[in-house]
Amino acid sequence: MSDSASGPVSESASGPGAGDAAIRMLTAGSGELDDDALWQLYAPTPRDSPVLRVNFVQSLDGSATVQGLSGGLGGPADKRVFDTLRALADVVLVGAGTARSEGYGALTVAPEHRARRRALGLPEDPAMALVSGRLDLDPASALFAEAPRRPLVFTTSGAPADARGRLAEVADVVEAGTGRVDPALVVRELHARGLAQILCEGGPSFFGDLIAAGLVDELCLTISPVLEGGHGPRIATAPRTATDGSATGGSSMPLGFELGHIASSGGLLLMRWVHRDGDGRPA
Repeated sequence: MSDSASGPVSESASGPGAGDAAIRMLTAGSGELDDDALWQLYAPTPRDSPVLRVNFVQSLDGSATVQGLSGGLGGPADKRVFDTLRALADVVLVGAGTARSEGYGALTVAPEHRARRRALGLPEDPAMALVSGRLDLDPASALFAEAPRRPLVFTTSGAPADARGRLAEVADVVEAGTGRVDPALVVRELHARGLAQILCEGGPSFFGDLIAAGLVDELCLTISPVLEGGHGPRIATAPRTATDGSATGGSSMPLGFELGHIASSGGLLLMRWVHRDGDGRPA
């Protein structure tokens, strides 16, 4: 489910926990979290230390969608976390397929979050960055036409020249790879532009690329109390393989994570996981 004015909305009026936006901690304390406490819970420290955070919702049986969209899995509490994570980010990074299917619009945050951002000396809204090898994006869509900040589009050197020209009128088009967008180049370019706090919202293919490249620092994961039945995708899918069956790049080693916190709202579990290196320290 989506909101054409501000991007996807991780909630459904009839979805799990639809009547309850209250969030209560299950770890590191107790009690209900108001908006200020939720902001502090997810706020990066220090602000200028680069972090790539990924946010997903999934069903109990591991599906990232219900009937093709993520909206049916969330609820008002998940939406509160979703909005908070966006407001804390310097840039929201998303694959073009997810932006199309979830109906992304211009990236803006709520007035109260804008006030918090101004107090930190940040622009009122985070930047938007998209990943698209084919540049199959509509430059006249609200995502570009109504954007408060000029979006970034990461693509390949072989992207269609005509599509590149159309998008260059409304976005900064950046080459980041040849046959496939290289996530390490994307992250490097974002950091070079002073966008240290990166929030990735998918999709599963790009999340798989980030995992393979060892770039994920945090995963914010909502578990929805529904069984989808096995039709939907996982939240991450492996990178494409070459003709010899080998991976196209990155590491196949599992990335170790430690629990940051668990909160709950109705039947929803709202978790934050932090990547640790081999010595058990924050990566």
